[in-house]
Amino acid sequence: MKELDIDYSRVLVRLLRGIIYREDDEGLWQSLLRRQGAIMDYFALLGLDLVVSEDEGYGFLKSSPEEERADIPKLIPRRQLSYPVSLILALLRRKFAEHDAAGNDPRLIMERDDLTKMAETFLEKGNNEVQWLSRFDGYLNRVQELGFIRYLEGDAKKIEVRRVLKVFVDAQWLSEFDKRLSEYGEYGVQGGADNDRGE
Repeated sequence: MKELDIDYSRVLVRLLRGIIYREDDEGLWQSLLRRQGAIMDYFALLGLDLVVSEDEGYGFLKSSPEEERADIPKLIPRRQLSYPVSLILALLRRKFAEHDAAGNDPRLIMERDDLTKMAETFLEKGNNEVQWLSRFDGYLNRVQELGFIRYLEGDAKKIEVRRVLKVFVDAQWLSEFDKRLSEYGEYGVQGGADNDRGE
């Protein structure tokens, strides 16, 4: 197989697996940009749209609007997120809004412990601190698998919140944030923090 074809195939596979970030693999990112038109056409046949932000350095796939997909089966299903993971995404999105308003560094880096304290208000901790932290790390790992955070190399206590989160948790969603947190608070108090909750 020609080198160009290998690069093309790598981009297609990586997009099907999740988000491509420029900072994670510059070569793959450049391959995405070079073949962007062809990649867009390829995935359009599967009922998928390619979203690329050159400014912020990420690319991902999303399902085309229902009216454009005709009878094509949905390839990317809606993910069912647990209540704690949904809450963490909400907290991170609000933190991003505050960070951007302050006009600081475009990168948002947080201490894991700070995020834990933010979530404690809405999640039932119980009496066992070790178990609570273990559960919380599990929620964070799920958020990382979704591509919304990454741990900084050499310091697992620092988390970088990736800017693509702003696309998935949009302004309309954020405008309902206070209502959501009120619901989350009631839910957590009732001891439902570990139950699954769909999107």
